[in-house]
Amino acid sequence: MSIFSYSYMNRALIIGFLLGILIPMMGLVVVNKKISVIGDALSHVSLSGVLLGLLFGFSETLGAIVMCIVAAILLEFIRKKFPSYGEISVAIVMSFGIGFASMLSGFVTKAANFESFLFGSIIAAPDSEFYLISIAALLIFILFIIYYKDLCHISFDETSARLSGINVDRVNLIFMILIAVTISISAKTVGVLIVSSLLVVPVSCAMAFELGYFKTLVLSSLFGLVFTVAGLVASFYLGLKPGGTIVMIGLVTLMAILILKKKN
Repeated sequence: MSIFSYSYMNRALIIGFLLGILIPMMGLVVVNKKISVIGDALSHVSLSGVLLGLLFGFSETLGAIVMCIVAAILLEFIRKKFPSYGEISVAIVMSFGIGFASMLSGFVTKAANFESFLFGSIIAAPDSEFYLISIAALLIFILFIIYYKDLCHISFDETSARLSGINVDRVNLIFMILIAVTISISAKTVGVLIVSSLLVVPVSCAMAFELGYFKTLVLSSLFGLVFTVAGLVASFYLGLKPGGTIVMIGLVTLMAILILKKKN
């Protein structure tokens, strides 16, 4: 039977389409700012929000969003205190996410729900989460377009951006909130342990072609879209986990690109 015959797969494909485009867009800025590990840090924080939702009976995705936004603000605050050592803020926030999630995990009895956030369950997204993720993804996309030029500038040189009149602190904070929400809405669908890979792998594939910033942005999103949709289709027909399948397709593609580029 066709994949489109199932309503849950249609929802999964729409979510995959949105996140497949959105996550690499965020990822390009993250990679250029040399803070790729931020995906790991915020994904672990999102897990603590998920656990809070499971413990107290509210939306796990909403819990992940709130915790990630708080962590993003904290991360930016710490980064200002150590301007020459930006990686310290990421390490501190990651430690908080791992520690808090580990502490809360001892109180969680819904093991199946917990596992779905670790490895992703994009095909199991209910209507409420489908609408929440879709609306959030569209809002993030619009804000990214609005701040595109500023984000491009600060991702390469914050000092030059500040001298040109850009409010670097405000743009950085907005971006941190955008990346926080992006990761948190991706936690249930792609998986906490996998979402950081989607921030980096499609961008790495696009950067291998050594194009300009805008073309790399577009190509990154195209790679992310292809990986996500191909992973969903493959997981449906082969009975595999969607999140892991998406990432493995991306990694195989990246290796193929690098090998072919080396031969040329």
